[in-house]
Amino acid sequence: MSTFKAIVITKTEAGQAVRLTDFDDKDLMEGDVTVRVEWSTLNYKDGLALTGKSPVVRRFPMIAGIDLAGTVEASTHPAWKPGDKVVLNGWGLGETHLGAYAQKARVKGEWLVRLPQSMSAREAMAIGTAGYTAMLAVMALERAGIVPARGPVIVTGASGGVGSVAVALLAKLGYSVIASTGRPEEAAYLKGLGAAEIIERTELTGPVRPIAKERWAGGIDSVGSTTLANLLSMTRYGGAVAACGLAGGIDLPGSVAPFILRGVSLLGIDSVMCPMPLRQEAWRRLERDLERGKIAAMISVIGLAEVIEAGARIIAGKVRGRIVVNIG
Repeated sequence: MSTFKAIVITKTEAGQAVRLTDFDDKDLMEGDVTVRVEWSTLNYKDGLALTGKSPVVRRFPMIAGIDLAGTVEASTHPAWKPGDKVVLNGWGLGETHLGAYAQKARVKGEWLVRLPQSMSAREAMAIGTAGYTAMLAVMALERAGIVPARGPVIVTGASGGVGSVAVALLAKLGYSVIASTGRPEEAAYLKGLGAAEIIERTELTGPVRPIAKERWAGGIDSVGSTTLANLLSMTRYGGAVAACGLAGGIDLPGSVAPFILRGVSLLGIDSVMCPMPLRQEAWRRLERDLERGKIAAMISVIGLAEVIEAGARIIAGKVRGRIVVNIG
């Protein structure tokens, strides 16, 4: 096709404009692999890009979308041939390189991961960057020695995309999971994913004490700011917290006390430029350790025409679990 449907963000005097429109194949960026995009997903970062709430997009015009799964149509890269099923997360997609909310993408072959054999493209995007990031965080906790026998682990923003997958993964791996959420009505959903305990997010949003009562051996935080600072202050001696989000803010209003008095570790998780061996291992682990039934319980499916509105909802905190986008 010479033109195809895409969600395009353009720069305006007022900020930016977003619309579903026709995009010409000749305007795609350079790359050695062309992919027919079949499924994408909606992450918090996509919501920031679509709404302009944060300067995620760094070139205009931009096709939005940081995740894709699809089939290779053409390739000059030695690792890929037409018909290969692939997944792409990050690498500047939807930020500096034309993204995934389109029926076609031209990308670098070195960015692609082979779709796990037992996983469909739809399932891969039900996981998406949010789930892949959650897996990276779980792997970081494991490397830090936070095993189930050490005690409970907490997941903040538990009913969101990263949180939902993190709860399901940790529960499957034998951890006792404490799920923190600002939506108590989602307690049954979180229990279904494997949470052993639900706490209100207000327990982590009050004034931050340098050191508070020890409550958990580790945690995965997608909120940042005061929530992360409180979480660190309540982490047990020798514990670790994996930080992978900033929904609550980019600041960290805490102290060094947890690090120097309790030996707590703060583990930074980056999914965008993550080295290929680590991301390949994350996808192997997701194929093995994430129960497919729990994926099904956390998703809703929309089409391209519904993505812009859904982006506003995810920023407003009105999305539970994962939204999968049927590009076709």
